[in-house]
Amino acid sequence: MSAKTSVVIPNYNGIAYLEDCLEAMRAQRVKPDRIIVVDNGSTDGSAEYVRTFYPEVQLIAKETNTGFCGAVNTGILASEGMDYCILLNNDTRADPDFTRALIRVMEKNPRVFSAQARMLRMSEPDLIDDAGDLYCSLGWAFARGKGRPAEEYGRRTEIFFACAGAAIYRMSVLKKIGLFDENHFAYLEDCDIGWRARIRGYRNLYIPEAKVLHVGSATSGSVYNLFKVKNTSRNSIYLISKNMPAPQILLNLPLLIPGFAVKAVFFTLKGYGKEYLFGIGQGFRMSAKGKKEGRIVRYESRYFKNYVRIQAELYINTVRRFLRS
Repeated sequence: MSAKTSVVIPNYNGIAYLEDCLEAMRAQRVKPDRIIVVDNGSTDGSAEYVRTFYPEVQLIAKETNTGFCGAVNTGILASEGMDYCILLNNDTRADPDFTRALIRVMEKNPRVFSAQARMLRMSEPDLIDDAGDLYCSLGWAFARGKGRPAEEYGRRTEIFFACAGAAIYRMSVLKKIGLFDENHFAYLEDCDIGWRARIRGYRNLYIPEAKVLHVGSATSGSVYNLFKVKNTSRNSIYLISKNMPAPQILLNLPLLIPGFAVKAVFFTLKGYGKEYLFGIGQGFRMSAKGKKEGRIVRYESRYFKNYVRIQAELYINTVRRFLRS
């Protein structure tokens, strides 16, 4: 394969996972041209570990934690001259054909912006962790197939966006639509960037031939926690304000309002109600900040058909959310 590809691995205090992740990169049948570990101010010796045991890896050691978005943007900028950039969580172990499968699909499909691997549970490799991500009119993003048998998700398919934990991105499109929005810090930034590409008419795919085992929640520490609930609820509001023109927001309000209400009740029962509502308030403030910074996607009539396709998909995904996705 002639295409040039980098792999960017963000890391924050993930020394326990780095050996599995980096050894899997060494074992790739199609070697990436560049492997970049962006260490986000770790205090567990991660940077020293990579420097000592993986001299072939380009290490970028940041002084502070700039979040997932800050880390991967640093890695993407360091990937100048590459055709593609693969983002890979530190708590993964990739199959030897991982990079080859992702690069191959990008080479054959020039209108594809991103392609996600089949993410399997590290502890239960026969079960899906994430088989491509969807977004619906309730204001919810969700992973296809979570907890279901992997054999049921063996076909390529269109997805709303790729989970950035194990996905490849086309560098030429990133230059057009911009990098990950660092206002997100962490969570839903991959939905935002995939949505922005969709507005421009690009596609996002799920590629089951590319497989990774994934621990999950290695950085935040658990499925539900204060950090994750606050950031996710905040970014849910910001995501909508960025990518939906005002008429589309009004069209979706009859579903968005109950969608956010259900989440508020859910997190209240989990003991995180205050944090969820606080995050919602932060989301409105961030939306105002994003508007001042020029981060809101400006509506262009030439993309009207793409908006219609996206809206139809939001309705379809609302139904799929309550069926087997």
